[in-house]
Amino acid sequence: MKKSKEAESFGVIGLGRFGMALATTLAEAGKDVIVIDKDECKVKEMRQYTEFAYVADNLNAETLEEIGIQNCDVVVVCIGEKIDTSILTTMHVVSLGVPHVIAKATSYDQGAVLKKIGAEVVYPERDVAVRLGKRLISSSFLDFIALDDSVEIRQIKVSQRMVGESIQELDLRRRFGLNIIAICHGSKTDIEVQPSYRLSEEDAIVVVGKVKNIDRFTEHM
Repeated sequence: MKKSKEAESFGVIGLGRFGMALATTLAEAGKDVIVIDKDECKVKEMRQYTEFAYVADNLNAETLEEIGIQNCDVVVVCIGEKIDTSILTTMHVVSLGVPHVIAKATSYDQGAVLKKIGAEVVYPERDVAVRLGKRLISSSFLDFIALDDSVEIRQIKVSQRMVGESIQELDLRRRFGLNIIAICHGSKTDIEVQPSYRLSEEDAIVVVGKVKNIDRFTEHM
């Protein structure tokens, strides 16, 4: 596998549900993917998606280098449950000079250590729980992407109060500090938002802004 400046090659270490789904998604998108796990059955299953599937009991630096993990643009360590293995494996991947290392964590303490090592940290279970919680709390809330702790991109169902209003009349930038970046209507998404467009009850708007401003807007509407 050759290095690429456009993140064309990926490594996925650990083939649990998260790792398997991630590796499959990347492979189906046409990316080069190295997968590593100690479970031969899981590795065998992944060989229908990538020829770079390896069984490894020991995830030390020598083994990872022999496999070629250092040639990946991005490596994701998906061993959140076994904290010691997660931390040591992440440390080895970082030491091999991989440009972008992402590690799954199951607790904030584990995440703090992984960050100090030099990895970007993700919390899959927590993020799914937060997503579900927000959907249960608000009937207008459809989906979101957290850009950081204070900024989100959120898809919001158009309320009855918004039906018939134009984007210009809503004036979300001035009133709430939000920007509308797309309008969804059924299966179609329009990213060229016209100020004169009038909202219908089938629409959903996609906004970006501070979480507190989005919450204030949804409460108001």
